[in-house]
Amino acid sequence: MVTAGVTTVAEAAFQDRLWHPGLEPLVGIADIRVVHCQVSAQTAFDRVRRRQDEVATRRAHADAHLGGRQTHAVRHHEFQPVRLDVPEIEVDASDGYRPGLDEIVAFVDAGR
Repeated sequence: MVTAGVTTVAEAAFQDRLWHPGLEPLVGIADIRVVHCQVSAQTAFDRVRRRQDEVATRRAHADAHLGGRQTHAVRHHEFQPVRLDVPEIEVDASDGYRPGLDEIVAFVDAGR
């Protein structure tokens, strides 16, 4: 798809150890931009729990493995985002997006 010129957006919890090996070969042929959204461990935990309670389809996800707040916080802080030699932007997603969506879109579109 990349060599055919298809614009692709991939969304995931891109941990470096899992995704770096697969994404690294694309660096030379794709215009990769990383948008790394972050929230505190507490905010992430609260959102997971709220979704479990409010969204029936979330029960199909492995969210139950998160355990209590302390276990979740340890795992949250162990997360290693994908690190490639590509442009990246850090976004605080605690309450909306900082920087805002217009700036995020401009960052993504800058390589076109």
